[in-house]
Amino acid sequence: MDSAVLLRTERTTIRHIAADDWRPIKDIWVDFNASKYARYDMPHITEDANVQVRIAKWAAANSGTDHMFFAVCCEEVVIGYIAFNRREDGYEIGYCFHSAYHGKGYAKESHLALFDHMRTLGITKFYAGTAIDNGPSVKLLTSLGFRLVGREKVSFYKDEMGNDIVFEGGIFEMEYPDYTIIPYDEKCGTI
Repeated sequence: MDSAVLLRTERTTIRHIAADDWRPIKDIWVDFNASKYARYDMPHITEDANVQVRIAKWAAANSGTDHMFFAVCCEEVVIGYIAFNRREDGYEIGYCFHSAYHGKGYAKESHLALFDHMRTLGITKFYAGTAIDNGPSVKLLTSLGFRLVGREKVSFYKDEMGNDIVFEGGIFEMEYPDYTIIPYDEKCGTI
């Protein structure tokens, strides 16, 4: 496992996803698939061979900037991941955290650190999609500064009759603050 730390937050370390991360990510997907929010996302296939191939592709993609995949770790345990995928004028984010770490601020803390990192690369515009009825995801996005800019009908599953199960998806957008750090002099204050 590539343990090179990219960022540290108060409680987490963030690094690029490595091919060996397939087991903890599989655990995250198994956990997610059992949640009531799974109906709002594409199904995660959790067979070992499939997960190994997918995570190896994620790890290989980290050599460029079109697709970037980050493992969020708490005491060396991968508790979630955050992905950035290039769009025409910004990046679309995706994320998933194990439910044992929900509601504790880990997702917000790690997103903010990664947004700061992306800003150093000149990247400040982000998009996200989530179901309007996925309260925790909407709450996270709005707490990060995203705003709802559109709605769309989405379906990832079919009912027993073969009809699409449709839900309302929200399209969110955020321009991360492009502030400049102003040096501070103890004698004179801000320079």
